[in-house]
Amino acid sequence: MFGLEKPAGRREPGGSGGFPKMASVGDFNVLSSSIPATKVELSVSCRNLLDRDTFSKSDPICVLYTQAIGNKEWREFGRTEVIDNTLNPDFVRKFIMDYFFEERENLRFDFYDVDSKSPNLSKHDFLGQMFCTLGEIVGSQGSRLEKSIVGIPGKKCGTVIVTAEELGCCRDSVLMQFCANKLDKKDFFGKSDPFLVFHRSNEDGSFTICHKTEVIKNTLNPVWQAFKISVRALCNGDYDRTIKVEVYDWDRDGSHDFIGEFTTSYRELSRGQSQFNVYEVINPKKKGKKKKYVNSGTVTLLSFLIETEVSFLDYIKGGTQINFTVAIDFTASNGNPSQPTSLHYMNPYQLNAYGMALKAVGEIIQDYDSDKMFPALGFGARLPPDGRVSHEFALNGNPQNPYCHGIDGVMEAYYRSLKSVQLYGPTNFAPVINHVARYAASVKDGSQYFVLLIITDGVISDMAQTKESIVNASKLPMSIIIVGVGPAEFDGKCSELDGDVVRISSRGKFAERDIVQFVPFRDYIDRSGNHVLSMARLAKDVLAEIPEQFLSYMRVRGIKPSPAPPPYTPPVHVLQTQI
Repeated sequence: MFGLEKPAGRREPGGSGGFPKMASVGDFNVLSSSIPATKVELSVSCRNLLDRDTFSKSDPICVLYTQAIGNKEWREFGRTEVIDNTLNPDFVRKFIMDYFFEERENLRFDFYDVDSKSPNLSKHDFLGQMFCTLGEIVGSQGSRLEKSIVGIPGKKCGTVIVTAEELGCCRDSVLMQFCANKLDKKDFFGKSDPFLVFHRSNEDGSFTICHKTEVIKNTLNPVWQAFKISVRALCNGDYDRTIKVEVYDWDRDGSHDFIGEFTTSYRELSRGQSQFNVYEVINPKKKGKKKKYVNSGTVTLLSFLIETEVSFLDYIKGGTQINFTVAIDFTASNGNPSQPTSLHYMNPYQLNAYGMALKAVGEIIQDYDSDKMFPALGFGARLPPDGRVSHEFALNGNPQNPYCHGIDGVMEAYYRSLKSVQLYGPTNFAPVINHVARYAASVKDGSQYFVLLIITDGVISDMAQTKESIVNASKLPMSIIIVGVGPAEFDGKCSELDGDVVRISSRGKFAERDIVQFVPFRDYIDRSGNHVLSMARLAKDVLAEIPEQFLSYMRVRGIKPSPAPPPYTPPVHVLQTQI
C-alpha cells in the first residue's frame, strides 16, 4: 500500500541459511551496551474504531512512532497494512522492536482511515492515538495491554490491544563436548597440552572468537569438558555461518603452538555424534610443505544438546512482580536544604540532584510494578516532634503504610519530608537493606522480586553492618541499586559494595551472588550540576544488571517461570478484507 514490502521493523535475512540476522551478543565486550536484551514482536488490534466513511466502514491503518532520546521528537517506526471496511481490525503485519529492560521506550500508536493510495498521512482521516511505553506492554498481564484510543475531543475512539511476544529464534544454548585423537606432538620433553578455540565468521570474512576450552595437560588424545554456549554467540543465529575451530598446544609464556584447524557450522554440529562430526585437523603450512601430510590429528564431537534459555521476560509474563522500594539519604553531609549548595536544595524551578536521580530511575522501574505503589523510606534524619534519629522512616509520615502512588507520589513525599525533618546522621545503610530483606525473605517462590534504590551522598558510616546485610540479602530475591549524588569521591566505600570486580564478603562469608549496582550520578550531569545530559543513559546504566541478577537468583533456586496466561484470541469478523 505504502511501498512497504517487508514487515515493519524487520531486518533482511543474513547468511545462506535464510535465518534472520541477529545483533551480536557482545559476550566478550562489556561495553557493548547497545546490544538488545531481546527482540519483541508487537501485534496490534482495535475495537470499535470511529467510522469516518459515509457508505462503508473505515479502512484503518496503524502507524507506530518511537521517541528520540535527546530532542524527544517522535519518529515513525513502521506501519501495518490497511484493512478494508472494519472498525475491529486485527493487523497482520507486526512491529519487531529491540527491547531493553533498562531503557524507557516511549511509543505512540496513531490510527488513520485510509482514503487513497497516498503515503502522506495528512491526506487520510485521523482516528485517534494511544501513548504507552514498551515496558508497560511487556509488564502487563500476559504482556497484553488494552487502552482507550484518544485524540478526538468529544468522541469515543474505541480501544487498542497491543500484545508483545519475545522472538525466540536466538534463545537456544548448546551443551557440547569434544575429544581429539593423535594430535601432533609439540613439546620437546612431553606430549602436547591441547586446547580448542572457537571463532564465528563475520560478513567481511574475518572471525570473532567466541569460546576457548580448558587446557588438557600432556596428552595427544584429550577429552575436554562439556561446555555451554549461546547459539547467538556461536553463530549469531545463522545456522550455516562458518565456525572455525583452532587447536593449540598451550605454552606457559603464552606463545601457544598452532597444531591445526577445521571448519564446521551449527547445522553440521547439530547432527550430533556421527561420522559427519569427526574432523581432520589441518595445518596449512605443513600441508604445503610435506607431500605425504595427511592431517595433524582428528577432533570428534561427543555430544550436542540444545537448551532453550529462559529470559527475564518469561518470568514477567508468567506473573512475577517487581517490587520497588526507595530509600533517601537525609544526613547532614548533604548540606542545608535552604542553601543552593545543598544536594537537597529545595529549588522551586528545577529538580535537585536527589529529585533528578529519583525521577530518571523510578520512571523506568514503575512500568514493571503492577499496582504502582512504592514504599519510600528516609534515613539519617531527626524526626518531629521529639527529634529522635531514625535510619528507616516513612517519607509519607505513615510507618504502617509507607506506600506512595507512583514516582510522582514518591517525589511529593520526599519534598514534604524535607520541610519537616532535620538532616542529621550518621549514614547507615543496613537498616533500610534489612527492611527490604524482611519482605524478600517471606516470598522466595519466584512470584516476587524486590529492588531497593538507595540515593546517597556516599559517606557510609556502618560499612561492616552494610556488608553483612548485603551478604545475607544475596540469598534472597532482591537487588540493591546505589546512586551516589554530589561531588564526593565514591571510588572507595560505595564502589566496594558493588561486587562487579571483587565479590563482597563479611566475616569470612562471601555473597552468594552480586546484588549491588553502584552508579555515580555526576557522570551523567553537566558542569552546572543542573541538567542530566542523558536521562536514558543514566537509567540504562543503573538498571542494566537487574535482569541478570534476577535470573541468577531464579537459576540458583531452580525456579522456572510460570506459564503466561493464554494469548488473546480476537473474534472473527466476517466483513474483514485486506489489500
